Amino acid sequence: MKKTLLFMISLVVLAGGSFAQKIKGSDTMLPLSQKEAESFMKEKKGNVTVTGGGSGVGFTALIDGTTDIAQASRAIKMDEKLKLNAAHISYKQVIAAYDALAIVVNPSNSINQLTREQLEGIFTGKIKNWKEVGGANLTIVVYTRETSSGTYEFMKTNVMNNKNFANNALSMPATGAIIQSVSQTKGAIGYVGLAYVSKSVKALKVSYDKGKKYVVPNVATAMNKSYPITRPLYYYYNTKVEKKVMPYIKFVLSTEGQKIVSKVGYVPLSK
Repeated sequence: MKKTLLFMISLVVLAGGSFAQKIKGSDTMLPLSQKEAESFMKEKKGNVTVTGGGSGVGFTALIDGTTDIAQASRAIKMDEKLKLNAAHISYKQVIAAYDALAIVVNPSNSINQLTREQLEGIFTGKIKNWKEVGGANLTIVVYTRETSSGTYEFMKTNVMNNKNFANNALSMPATGAIIQSVSQTKGAIGYVGLAYVSKSVKALKVSYDKGKKYVVPNVATAMNKSYPITRPLYYYYNTKVEKKVMPYIKFVLSTEGQKIVSKVGYVPLSK
């Protein structure tokens, strides 16, 4: 029995080789990293494990040394930089792809477009009923991500002008939970990465010029920058494990890796 167990462990180690690594963090990046890792392992025969939890969770794991790569849908914060410095960790940042932040509502909602100002009013709780923005007489139910989410931070900074979310906003632990909740609640509104948009929700057109022009979120509008809510998606890694992680990083940045970016529903680094 002991010999069999040792043999199995040896197989795992050999399969992982020098490429064995952990990736943790952003739920937005989860589908992308999973697909990239799957293709990378087929080609390189390395062992890559990918988990979500939010960008903040990824940075915490990078600081305490429990992940090799932190995946993030926002840039690193100053307090996280200071913690890495205190832990004597030198890191590097890599942009893996781009993403569009889609505002989603229940498919039964008659609203098809909103301005940035209306979005700010809705998510801060100033606008409480859909009739206030031309919709039905229906209470608005706001869904948001938890504070450790990079998407939460990006939404607050780039859409809400750093204003706080409504007190009655419902915090969801993962992006998939927002999609499920919005699809089941008639008055709901939420925000997700472009790759999570499905037929179970409706993505709204957004205007950042006070209603002069509304743009739908998709890969094309995100790539040409006409859709106003776009952002880079990052990998951060400890330079001490650079040799270990670079085969995976280079794969993601390669032509093959960037094709996967497009297939999953994100925006590649170039056309």
